[in-house]
Amino acid sequence: MTQEPDLDSLIRRRIKGLRLARGWSLDALAARCYLSPSTLSRIETGHRRIALDQLVPIARALGTTLDQLVESVDDDDVVIRPERDHVRGVTTWMLTRERAPHGVTVAKMRIAAPSRPVGIGEMGVHPGRDWFTVLSGTARLQLGERTILVEPGSAAEFSTMVPHAIGAHDGPVEILIILDHDGERAHLHPCGQHPGP
Repeated sequence: MTQEPDLDSLIRRRIKGLRLARGWSLDALAARCYLSPSTLSRIETGHRRIALDQLVPIARALGTTLDQLVESVDDDDVVIRPERDHVRGVTTWMLTRERAPHGVTVAKMRIAAPSRPVGIGEMGVHPGRDWFTVLSGTARLQLGERTILVEPGSAAEFSTMVPHAIGAHDGPVEILIILDHDGERAHLHPCGQHPGP
């Protein structure tokens, strides 16, 4: 496997770091990936070229994927940039990067004080449950006919089969929200803007 020298060194550090994080000796990892301890030692120290047929069992033994083991480091992987929706008055920071069909999405949202009573979409329904906590400001949760004010430090969890919308009350509000796949599509990507399946 041909790699850039920096990436090659990074892969070696990842292998050793994951091994040590699990408290495994060279012998323990070598037995799990069917390599000799001396071969594994030479891979970790850079005294042996890393071959693809060695990386696959090493990654599997370490409980990771080959993609994660060889992914390059980029500042874009570290810095989370806000996405602004000026029409809805919402700024979103996507805190989870992997989009799994049955996983959850975590996002920080800043909702500006709207001129109308809803903040992140019209009242809607979707399967599942939503959860959020207020970081600053006061959130207005429209839940059916009820209006519930959620203060900083408090959280809300509710069935999303009840018509609902989250907005700002008396000024901007910042929330940390956890959504399932349907909640992500309904709240973060309205009008068919969802990037995934």
